[in-house]
Amino acid sequence: MHIARPRLRVLAVAAGTAALAAAALPQAGATAEAAVPQTKVIPAVAGHQLVHGQASPVPTTECQAKWKIACYNPLQYRKAYNLDPLYKAGVTGKGRTIVIVDSFGSPTIQHDLDVYSKQFGMASTPVKVVKWGNVPAWDPKNTDMTGWAGETTLDVEMAHAIAPDAKIVLVETAVAETEGVTGLPEMMDAEKFMIDHGVGDVITQSFGATENTFPGFDKGDFSSIKNLRYAFKAAQRKNVTVLASSGDGGATDNTADGKGYYKERVNSWPSSDPLVTSVGGTQLHLNDKGERTAPESVYNDNGAGGGGQSHVFGRPDFQDGVADVVGDRRGTPDISMAAAVNGGAWVYSSYDPAATGWDVSGGTSESSPLFSGIVALADQAAGQRLGNIHDALYTLYDRAADGRPGTGIVDVNDGTDNSYQGVTGYKAVDGYDMATGVGTVDAARFVPALARAGRRG
Repeated sequence: MHIARPRLRVLAVAAGTAALAAAALPQAGATAEAAVPQTKVIPAVAGHQLVHGQASPVPTTECQAKWKIACYNPLQYRKAYNLDPLYKAGVTGKGRTIVIVDSFGSPTIQHDLDVYSKQFGMASTPVKVVKWGNVPAWDPKNTDMTGWAGETTLDVEMAHAIAPDAKIVLVETAVAETEGVTGLPEMMDAEKFMIDHGVGDVITQSFGATENTFPGFDKGDFSSIKNLRYAFKAAQRKNVTVLASSGDGGATDNTADGKGYYKERVNSWPSSDPLVTSVGGTQLHLNDKGERTAPESVYNDNGAGGGGQSHVFGRPDFQDGVADVVGDRRGTPDISMAAAVNGGAWVYSSYDPAATGWDVSGGTSESSPLFSGIVALADQAAGQRLGNIHDALYTLYDRAADGRPGTGIVDVNDGTDNSYQGVTGYKAVDGYDMATGVGTVDAARFVPALARAGRRG
């Protein structure tokens, strides 16, 4: 058995009912293909809780004084990523749908999003919940459930922070060892159902499993991974964008027991899949107003942004222009957003009665839903689904590398790296690198540029 892990890193934990599933979305689960291994998905948040019982979020300067970390709210993200010009132009994600897939979900997600939105003067949005399979009854004493509820909360609130008028569909899967059918196959079945039924323009996945842990990997047999790609192939056909967190283990990642790390460079799936846009992690340096006090650097604290060469997938055509970096393998990440724990996001939750309130969360669990909001904005600007954005993204990167303005791609090149757990990683240098991909975004320029580059017909 190998383990898929959510990419959540919770630093400070403190102190409604979920929406019903949308009509025409049956609460059922398909049977996973027999050749696909069963996996247990577990949370990865232990050891990252430092502060409890916060009644309200506090400014960055106060976080730094109290806990020696930076903490950011969505208004600061809007400033840092230059989102306000888009909102003023009416590009808010309206008419687009973000699909979020998480085990168990959260019983209080709608209430929590409402509280989060009100705190920062934002309109909330309905969260449509689809229960996939026999999702067990909520148990706040079950640490698997509370871990995934934290992941769910982060995913929903970060997607909404960037694309405030986008619709959100939360797919809760029944990942519990006692249920008998667990893990990635069930998640892929759920995603394919959503895709086949026209639900969602972009899917964000804050989970992954190290490629090396899949059955057959050590013998060069990658069928156990490749048999799981059916949802992504469906997304390619239906022009749905699929994203995944690049991981929090730098150039390494967890061993099969979920406790240790490989001593060599490894990668994780689904981030490594060429049909998926891999979203890595950066560290923002902002003041209380959201103004940058320094350029973004590589996320490397309480985890590090995942990146490196896939050992399963060869270099896809869209990375031919960066072959000098990735070699003959698929390289990750493709692009990066905020993920550092020192510079994490304020999140509100009430799923655990013993820990209701505000917490600060980080990890590439944050960066993927943040970027899902960017894609939703670009879909709206384009007037259509952009689908697989790789060709458009790397076209924009080539233009930026040639010095042409207006791409909105911001290089991360300060020399910081994603070395972690004794495994040497990759440095953020000029151009594409396997610490941050093509870099990060100036949304006011990147969103229209991506819309133009990715528009079909």
